[in-house]
Amino acid sequence: MADELSFTARVFTTPGDGAWHMVTLPEGLSDEIEARYAGPRRGFGAVRVVARIGGSTWGTSVFPSRARGAYVMGIKRAVREAEGIDEGTRVAVSLEIPDLR
Repeated sequence: MADELSFTARVFTTPGDGAWHMVTLPEGLSDEIEARYAGPRRGFGAVRVVARIGGSTWGTSVFPSRARGAYVMGIKRAVREAEGIDEGTRVAVSLEIPDLR
C-alpha cells in the first residue's frame, strides 16, 4: 500500500539558466517524509514517489534541499507543457510514496 500526500506550492526555477522547474514541499510534510522514510535511499537522500499534477502522473523523486530546508521535486518539461505550468505558477501536487517495508 502506498502513502498519499498532497500539497500546493509555487513553481520556481533554479538560478542561472532556469532549466529546472521545481516545487518545495511544505516543511511539515518534509519532516514527515524524513521521519517515515529515513534509511537506505537513492543518491542525495532522494525518496522515490509517483507525482500527480492535474491530469499528469509520473515517477520521480523528492530530495532534501539544505538551501530550502525542505524536500524539493522537479517538474519535467512534458508535464509543464501538458499542464500549462511556468515559473510562479501555483500547483496542487499529489504524491504517492510506495510502501518501502
